[in-house]
Amino acid sequence: MPVSRRLSPELDVLAVQYPGRQDRLHEPCVEDIGTLADRLVPELLPLADRPLALFGHSMGAAVAFETVRRMEERGVAPAILFVSSRPSPSSIRDECLHRSGDRAIIAEMQRLNGTAAGILEDPAFLDMILPALRGDYKAVETYRCRPPHAAVDCSVVALMGDDDPQAPHEECLRWKEHTRGRFDLHVFEGGHFYLNTHAESVMSIIAERIRQ
Repeated sequence: MPVSRRLSPELDVLAVQYPGRQDRLHEPCVEDIGTLADRLVPELLPLADRPLALFGHSMGAAVAFETVRRMEERGVAPAILFVSSRPSPSSIRDECLHRSGDRAIIAEMQRLNGTAAGILEDPAFLDMILPALRGDYKAVETYRCRPPHAAVDCSVVALMGDDDPQAPHEECLRWKEHTRGRFDLHVFEGGHFYLNTHAESVMSIIAERIRQ
């Protein structure tokens, strides 16, 4: 909602809601990046008669990248892809947090400082969000870009926090290898959820790049 308020009426803002959370809480989680992209493409194709930009944060950046790839394969060319707090598709890590116990996942969320500490101590809240969190970690940790150095035609804008353990500078910089268009990298002070404190700057970058 804050993004929609900030960018309207110049831009229409649509949110992607994954299964397994909020108003889709009772739907099974999707634990595969490619499947999420496959489901998203039919929802976006009817909007392809106007300039279209995608923004993805963390796991969403990988989903957005794979979605753009699939749309370009269908002859639809999004104008620009914004990827936030996510290493490039060719940056592979051997991680398996999704196989760990609940406490390990909670500890990781605390380390990334993206959720209020008190909420993570609420058993009812944890029961509600842990299946989705585990599914997200499985999707991210098992994702492999095929081919490894696949590239999109549209421009890519990468955004990151300078103290993000999940998305170090050198791995975010490698997004430039995954576009045949223009590439830009914006670095902000902060960690994985830098955009919570730099929302206005992030939205200004989005608006200005789409205008260009």
